[in-house]
Amino acid sequence: MLLRDIAHARTGDKGDRTTLSVIAMDARHFPLLEKMLTPERVRAQYEGLVQGAIDRYGLAQLGALNFVLHGALGGGVTRSLALDAHGKCLASGLLGLRLSDDEAAEARLPRVSP
Repeated sequence: MLLRDIAHARTGDKGDRTTLSVIAMDARHFPLLEKMLTPERVRAQYEGLVQGAIDRYGLAQLGALNFVLHGALGGGVTRSLALDAHGKCLASGLLGLRLSDDEAAEARLPRVSP
């Protein structure tokens, strides 16, 4: 199971910083996102790309986590020689994160009857 199976993402970039929000598709998945998406795990996903700090902010009412990735755009979108290294590409890379077996089991919530 991939992160994109339980969440979607929105991004923005300014200078050499990207903001990346990961939003649970089902509010019941937010505690799992909080547990699994640590700044350390996000850094590991972008190994060698993010040069600065990674700040994480929880937005429980929205079921979202917001990450600020400092030094993530090679000096800035207009200065970088990287091809299409904008926030949207970074979001797609994070949504490709594979959940561990335990995380995937926790994500398989029973369906709620309408």
